[in-house]
Amino acid sequence: MAQLRAHNISVSADGFMAGPDQSQDAPLGVGGQRLHTWVFEAAYGRRMIGQKGGTEGVDNAFLLRGDENVGATVIGRNMFGPVRGAWPDESWRGWWGEEPPYHHPVFVLTHHPRPPLEMKGGTVFHFVTDGLDAALDRAFEAADGADVRVGGGASTLQQCLRSGRLDVLHVAMVPVLLGGGERLFDNLGSGPADGYECVEFVSSPSVAHLLFERTGTSGSSGAN
Repeated sequence: MAQLRAHNISVSADGFMAGPDQSQDAPLGVGGQRLHTWVFEAAYGRRMIGQKGGTEGVDNAFLLRGDENVGATVIGRNMFGPVRGAWPDESWRGWWGEEPPYHHPVFVLTHHPRPPLEMKGGTVFHFVTDGLDAALDRAFEAADGADVRVGGGASTLQQCLRSGRLDVLHVAMVPVLLGGGERLFDNLGSGPADGYECVEFVSSPSVAHLLFERTGTSGSSGAN
């Protein structure tokens, strides 16, 4: 059965997955770009941005696994861009240029409606105003039997953890300190973390990879 998965979620040693003060010039917050150096040192990470070279090995293998059997993605509005409040117009088209790296439907959580945005390469951004469950249901329908990926940010991942719908969580622990920003494991309350087990723990020279799976279930998210 289809699963809800989150992969390559880079987190600092002090628990932040984004730095403070996100802006168009600092899409990952101040200092947040340091969390993703390992991605663009790997061969697959470089191919995603149209470059050659890069390293093979553990980091590259985890990047590749993150794209396997994924038919749709759900992201929070901050992951799509720095615009806040009502959309002033439709000029903002994402961080990724005219051909984003998704190549499948992407469902963006927002409080403000906007028509679907078709991009080159098969990516279509759909803006969902009626909450996480609606976005997930639409994503599983669009994925047509494949898995759905949660791309972030922190608030969206926290909602998925609190709801118990997230089946797989891959965290890449990066040996840097940000000192502020958005923590991945804040706002969970009591209980959700107890439902996950670390099934894989592998280190490379750059990061430590921790793969968590929801215990007691097997791919039930798509049926919700």
